[in-house]
Amino acid sequence: MIRFLCSIALIAATTLGARAETITVFAAASLGDALAEAADLWADQTDHVARLNLAGSSTMARQIIQGAPADVFLSANVTWMDAVGDAGLIAPETRRDLWANRLVLIAHGAGGDVPLTPEGLDHALGPDGRLAMGFVDAVPAGIYGRAALDHLGLWDGIATRVAQTDNVRAALTLVARGEAPLGVVYETDARAAPDTRIAATFPEDSHPPITYPGAAINGGNTELAAAFLDFLSGPAGQIIFETHGFTVLSAP
Repeated sequence: MIRFLCSIALIAATTLGARAETITVFAAASLGDALAEAADLWADQTDHVARLNLAGSSTMARQIIQGAPADVFLSANVTWMDAVGDAGLIAPETRRDLWANRLVLIAHGAGGDVPLTPEGLDHALGPDGRLAMGFVDAVPAGIYGRAALDHLGLWDGIATRVAQTDNVRAALTLVARGEAPLGVVYETDARAAPDTRIAATFPEDSHPPITYPGAAINGGNTELAAAFLDFLSGPAGQIIFETHGFTVLSAP
């Protein structure tokens, strides 16, 4: 009887331990709202926990390469995922393209559209206003934004008036607070701030495709990380991200 009870206790403890597993997810800041909702639902369904670490994709990638403990990386562009892969840190066969997004010009408060012309931007910015966007050499939204402005012949005229931030949500916040009259963010970010409006949408051919790849990281809990990636690209995850305005690209 004692042996039987000990066996039951051991099984229960093992099961409880499995339920208590936690993975750490390094993810682009623009995924924050949708990813938090998805992580909550995953926890409800599996009892596992996805602990989110949100920042600019460049920051997340560099931290992973420098040895920060991560189980999953979700990037806002393929370049930073490639950097992690080139460092030999992506678990084989777990990388996939998950979502797509659109690039928009946002403005503070109510009002109309802003033409994507030198005159249109100059009028909307006023004499002292700044255009908020992510760092144009590192943050994916900033990289996409500069490419779009270059393509439209607007960058040279606006470069000195850009307020660069370390992630796209910081650029969104500057516009939402009225500290910058205009900003370049993803369409999904524009939905997250009630004090902003979409003033223009950049043509899709004006910048590289906005693609969010995901992968499990070597050295972490790759089995559970892969399961979380399957959940994100599965039916329940698809519904959440589509509701937040993302275009779903991948299924398990």
